[in-house]
Amino acid sequence: MRRDEAGVQESVTDLAGQRRRATQGGAFPVRLGPCPDGPGLTVTAIAGVPAQPGPGARAGGGPAWPQDLAVPDGTEPRALAWWKAADPAWRPAEAALAAAEDARVILPDGPEYEELRGWLKERDVPYRVSRYWEEAEQVGTVNDTGGRGRTELVTAGPQGAAPAAGPWAVAARDAFAAQWDGLEELPEGDADTYVPVGALVPADWAELLPHPSFNPVQAAAVPVVLEGQGHLVVVAPTGAGKTPIGMVAALEAYARGRKAAWLVPQRSLTDELDRELQLWRSRGLRVVRLTGEAAVDTELIRSADVWVATTEKFEAICRAGSLRDALAEVGCLVVDEIHLLGDPTRGAVLEALLARVREDSAGTRIVGLSATVANAEEVARWLGARLVRTTWRPTRLTWQLPLLDPVDETDWAARAAVRTGAAVRIARQVTDDGGSVLVFCGSKRRVRSTALALAADRGVSTVGVDADDAEAVERLCTGAGVRLHYRDWPYKREAEQAFRAREADVLVATSTVAAGVNLPARAVIVSDTTLGMDRVEVSMVQQMFGRAGRIGAGEREGWAFLLTDPAERAHWQARLAAGYTVRSRLADHVADHLLAEAVQQRLATLEEAESWWAGTFAAYQGHDSVEPLHEAAKFLASVGCLRPAADEDCLEPSALGRLTSRFMVDAVLADDLATALRHAPVPDDPLAAENLLADLLSTCLPVLEQAPFTERAKAALRAALRETGRAADEPDAPWGPAPAEAPAQAEDEQRPRAGDLARAVLLLAAHRPALFRGRPAYVLGIPVDSMTGILEEAQRYLAWLGAQGPLGTVHPWVAVVAADLSLRIRWRTLGAGRGSGRLLWMCERMATPPLAPGLVPRMWKAARARGIDAPDWNGTTPPGDCAISRDGYRALLAERVTGTRLALQGEEVRVWAPPGAAIRLWSGATTTLHIADGEETTLLVPPAGPAGAGDGCRGAAVFTRGDRLASGWLGTYAALHA
Repeated sequence: MRRDEAGVQESVTDLAGQRRRATQGGAFPVRLGPCPDGPGLTVTAIAGVPAQPGPGARAGGGPAWPQDLAVPDGTEPRALAWWKAADPAWRPAEAALAAAEDARVILPDGPEYEELRGWLKERDVPYRVSRYWEEAEQVGTVNDTGGRGRTELVTAGPQGAAPAAGPWAVAARDAFAAQWDGLEELPEGDADTYVPVGALVPADWAELLPHPSFNPVQAAAVPVVLEGQGHLVVVAPTGAGKTPIGMVAALEAYARGRKAAWLVPQRSLTDELDRELQLWRSRGLRVVRLTGEAAVDTELIRSADVWVATTEKFEAICRAGSLRDALAEVGCLVVDEIHLLGDPTRGAVLEALLARVREDSAGTRIVGLSATVANAEEVARWLGARLVRTTWRPTRLTWQLPLLDPVDETDWAARAAVRTGAAVRIARQVTDDGGSVLVFCGSKRRVRSTALALAADRGVSTVGVDADDAEAVERLCTGAGVRLHYRDWPYKREAEQAFRAREADVLVATSTVAAGVNLPARAVIVSDTTLGMDRVEVSMVQQMFGRAGRIGAGEREGWAFLLTDPAERAHWQARLAAGYTVRSRLADHVADHLLAEAVQQRLATLEEAESWWAGTFAAYQGHDSVEPLHEAAKFLASVGCLRPAADEDCLEPSALGRLTSRFMVDAVLADDLATALRHAPVPDDPLAAENLLADLLSTCLPVLEQAPFTERAKAALRAALRETGRAADEPDAPWGPAPAEAPAQAEDEQRPRAGDLARAVLLLAAHRPALFRGRPAYVLGIPVDSMTGILEEAQRYLAWLGAQGPLGTVHPWVAVVAADLSLRIRWRTLGAGRGSGRLLWMCERMATPPLAPGLVPRMWKAARARGIDAPDWNGTTPPGDCAISRDGYRALLAERVTGTRLALQGEEVRVWAPPGAAIRLWSGATTTLHIADGEETTLLVPPAGPAGAGDGCRGAAVFTRGDRLASGWLGTYAALHA
């Protein structure tokens, strides 16, 4: 027995004697049940085929069984002979047909297969057809001679691949069963299963919902949403229409006078959901969109009825503390893609957030919307939630694993070429048939190169075209009916519109389109099995597959293809057959989230921390040891994020800990960076300081260290690195691609090192800011969109370092330079040079967060037109564009270091600083911290530490909450220098 996705127990009938002659169209009306589990004939090995391995073991030198998958029970009670055919001349062996109790064939439906279909009909062999079929495989317990031996279950892959037994054969059997079930004959129609919206929700809600009727998934879930206020998890395939269910949950909270927060995993999804909720705004509901790139307007959030936020932004708001009263008003937390609990990048943040909310079901209700997962019951039980699960989707979906031609695994170019060729071939087959195709690629460059290959297949000349030339790629591909889409692609909005309007029949994209952007196609091709450096998650592949099937265009079938090479096909077949299992990722980030809970005052002792851990999904899945928790607490105390206390059980966050949590920087990476800076020599000038920061950031942060770069970018970044020692005021090179040829260099100089691209990008931003002015497509031949992730990650850590100036936890030079550089990177389109940070900070504060994108550039340009290079003007009248109140403006003026006086005289410093400001003195690496009282005073410079580079450098700096001023070469950062 086995359970289907809806949790309904299916009986498995004896299939012997049930072979029936095909009806018209070649399909059989009888439903052949999936393979049963349970007692039966044990799977054993045959000659040359390895026996069933344990988890992680290798079978005969072949691929290792995935360690995170349970080894399936290798039993099969029937004599099976199941085939997938992709050759019209193929025929199954007569002896095998005679010996098999259960024989089935999946094959294409093209006219060239008519003879094969007739042959199968004559022998009463059940078969099902697919319009675009690519696979060839055999799985069963019967060999071609009709023999069963010890009734081994064996699979033989396509093109005569070596047979496999054990769990690999079980995976092949289950994959066949899933594909067979997916090809079941479609019913005539299901209009009677749709329910008018007004039959299930109040009449005044109907106009706020996107469709006049609920589909079967929605009709099953909406009554459950409305009949109680307990937690709820809805599990349905991608494309089944879960968004209206979330809308009903949000409206239910609004009707109770509570706020609703709707969490989505990516910024692009906040855009789409925000557009869908535009109708709500027109009806008077206050909807606010929150993402990492949008600053927070606390008053706007407090007044809003519905928040749309990324998970990370919502967690950042929770950590900030200033909106705790507004958070208490949230009556419903709608979590889109809740299965991303298992995501390596986002899962830990989501789990920590849900663990916090689930404890208070009376206060905030969780409504999780999930794609199909294997352990939905486990997730629901952990949340204490009711589970609604269904397999219904508006279109039939057939997925396949076409096998790529074998190539040298070390030849990345050849591997990419064979994937591109297969994607082009399948796309041509579908589009020639009048269909649309969505091609997913693992990187932005792969998107561009694949799009060019598709355009070339349609007759467009792409010879000599650089895949990094965004304008050329867009122009050529648009003319061929091929469009591109990824986060930073400048034409992605036009691409969405063209694909929806069918002005383009092929869209090539990264995973951003998979997770919720509504751009379905007849066929989906997953061209790469990696995203950047990592293997793509099964859940992501399933979401990509879910985009297949254009219900809105009247189509009822979708086809999905995951391109696999010979070494990985069995691995992916096993994973897709097993389904996606959500596994906690919190154990990998215990320190970060323990600190976050302490900062939010949700725990203050180790005992309370242990109680918190016991309520996590990690502990629910068996990671119940508290030893990692205790180690995390020791680590946080050792790096200064927790205050030392007489009671070792006390967990009190320090100012550094609160800062680290607020900026959401990884505590371990942040300590690595801070440690590297402590051991680095104190620089002697701004150029050396910025170079050192760029070097350490690009090697300490994995996102920067592992940033990929193209062959074309290598020459450009090496040139940028050679520019490091030149004067900052040297004329900038023209915008656009780098020269095709570069001077020859020594072999060691040409060899890229880890972090080279990130280092080059940071140095360009620091030393040659004019290159970024006006949103150019390229900077010295490097596409600007490929720099965005590097600059955003670096900017966050630089801002964290800059904010530590008043704390005394980093050297003053680090805080001064990092604060200036972080603001220049954030506002890089202004082309602001060294020393601009103070004026940019003032413009930001006067603009207010929600208005900053428009007001900061305007105020900056107005200030520069008047010759203002620092926020040190006299007078208390706010500038015309100032968005804060007069009282707020006067308070802001008091935060400046304007009027500070620093005079170094031998071993003494004569200083005046605003009351409460931090005065930092140093001699080499040795620093001291003093608090200003508003009186002029004389302070002693600390004695120098052990002799070393920079130890003869003495200086002083003053820090307020947001402003700073320093002596010596750091005085360069006091104002913009033309």
